Amino acid sequence: MEKMPSGFDQLIKLQTLSDFVVGEGDGHLIRELKNLSNLRGNFRLSGLENVNGQDAREAKLNEKLGIDVLELRWGTYLKNNTRKKEVEERVLEFLCPQKKVKQLIIANYGGAKFSTWIGNPSFQNLSSLKLRNCKNCKSLPSVGRLPLLKDLSIFGFDQVQKIGVEFFGENELNPFASLEILSFVSLPNWKEWDSCEGDEKVLKFPNLRKLSINACPQLLGRLPTHVSSLQILEIDGCRRLVVSISSFPTLCELSIRGCAEVVDDRSSPANEVSSLQTLSLSNISKFNIPADRIMLRFGNSEHFRIVGWEELASLSQHGLSFVGHRFITIEYCPQLHSLETEEAKLQPDKISHVESLVIGGCGRLNRLPKFLLELTFLTVMKIYHCLGLVSFAGNNLPPNLKKLHILGCTNLEYLVDEIEDNKSMSSTLCLLEDLKIEWCGSLMSLSLKGHKNICNQLQCLQITHCLKLSCLFSNIMFPITLKHLKIDGCPELEYIAEEFEETACLESIRIESSGIKSLPRRLDKLFHLQEIRLRKCSNLVSFEESELLSINLRAFSADGCGNVGALPKCMVSITSLRHLCVFDCSADISFPSEGFPANLTSLEISNAPKIYRSPVEWGLNRLTSLQHLVIGGGGCSNVVSFPEEGIGMMCLLLSPLSAFQILRIWNSCSPGAFKTSPLFKN
Repeated sequence: MEKMPSGFDQLIKLQTLSDFVVGEGDGHLIRELKNLSNLRGNFRLSGLENVNGQDAREAKLNEKLGIDVLELRWGTYLKNNTRKKEVEERVLEFLCPQKKVKQLIIANYGGAKFSTWIGNPSFQNLSSLKLRNCKNCKSLPSVGRLPLLKDLSIFGFDQVQKIGVEFFGENELNPFASLEILSFVSLPNWKEWDSCEGDEKVLKFPNLRKLSINACPQLLGRLPTHVSSLQILEIDGCRRLVVSISSFPTLCELSIRGCAEVVDDRSSPANEVSSLQTLSLSNISKFNIPADRIMLRFGNSEHFRIVGWEELASLSQHGLSFVGHRFITIEYCPQLHSLETEEAKLQPDKISHVESLVIGGCGRLNRLPKFLLELTFLTVMKIYHCLGLVSFAGNNLPPNLKKLHILGCTNLEYLVDEIEDNKSMSSTLCLLEDLKIEWCGSLMSLSLKGHKNICNQLQCLQITHCLKLSCLFSNIMFPITLKHLKIDGCPELEYIAEEFEETACLESIRIESSGIKSLPRRLDKLFHLQEIRLRKCSNLVSFEESELLSINLRAFSADGCGNVGALPKCMVSITSLRHLCVFDCSADISFPSEGFPANLTSLEISNAPKIYRSPVEWGLNRLTSLQHLVIGGGGCSNVVSFPEEGIGMMCLLLSPLSAFQILRIWNSCSPGAFKTSPLFKN
């Protein structure tokens, strides 16, 4: 919307108007709001850069008693525009809302100062105030006097260099009495925050629960210290700021991404227990907390996250460890080479509580910690872009690990390395259910040797873009619990396993862009198998005649398997089959002479030169449940006419249009191929 039409002054009963847009040259139209005294709920005024002070006065915004949420929005303020600060200051002055407004948003305001009504304690119901992109304001309004203000957001103030007593309110003894959430974002020139802590008579931020400071690179010094109620502290992109965690005794969540220093400068009693539950550290220039106090401050945090800490070489360097944490994430620490810690040796009972471990983007990390086997509660693990890893585990996998995802570890050769003591195999509990390995170009096998029980509980296996993988289950028996198998981009993989167990639970097989020559034997024993999808498997030639006899197979597709010359004759006997797709296979591919399974609902065929045979020969007249038919590709480009033999049967097939939903013939025949066919006359 660029502007509103005229005539709004006649809608005197209008109650809901989400946005009134003032267009360029139409500033006078804002006067039409004068008679809309029944407006209520949320209301936004946009395009205020096109309004002058007198027009704003005539809008009578202060008489709209039903408006609860008000947004005043100017257009984006550009440096080379001709907007006048004085005009916008008068407009804001005359757009004072009614005193019971609950939420107020001011965006892109171009004045140099705010109106006195903002921050007036007479606005006793105002609970949320958001000031956004007020580029010319050099100071903040005195909003500390608002008695019920709970949420305050300051965003995009380029000219502000200092925040001090004017923010709290002159002579205000209890500023921000109700404030719970305070956010500063993108104040590029803010250097000083004078929290007036020298005046002990003034009680500041008594109820503040969350403080966020983001993208304030010039901010010096320290944060306010006496904020006893603070639970969430977020610091991001404040490279000159010093953060003292001892100032916030009730802190539950701490996230620091870039600051000058983290300190703990208050002596705490030995029996003091930290309330911290979530800890996230990133790019800290100086981590100045004594190692003997790390456990006291961080030891009870369930979520432990280190991201983008460029100087971090090892956890023990700063006394950090896995001890006491349940969910651990360590990402993008380019110098990190070791996860070993002394606490792991001293407190193995506490380190075992880890349930989830994510490690990524740590290129120098060449081995995982030896205590991995002691993480008896670990169930989920993800490793990605750790180029130094050659094997995932030196002996066994963590005993209760259920989900493992390895991505982009290009030097990984084995999932589990060689075992020196074969007796240790018996200790493996092997509860892995979900294994996903992607873009690991050096992977050759899941294990070097041994470990036949490594996957005894596996239910989902996905191998993607592992260019050197030559065998999947060579020394390992195929896991009978596996339900979903997906292989993509493994050109050297020739076979999965020799045969399937009769008790196997496999439900789906998806293989793409791989060197598979044949599927394992005894496919007919997979009573749970419902889906086989093969794509770009150029080495695959054919199927054993009895291999597809599964009582539950519902979908079969072969796409881009250029050497597959024939579908098995037993195909017609698979009564459960509903979807059949054969695309871009051998040019001489032959279909079963017995026809297709009678219960097919979807049939897609391409690149078959004999595709124009009689529908009776195809057996299409038997497919009474068919709803989706696609004939495509270039295999029958020389056909000049669809044969009329059996055309009556075809017409009978396609006549119940309510059941037949899709007929698609594409890129198949010459333009005149169907001109003479009675099937297509109508």
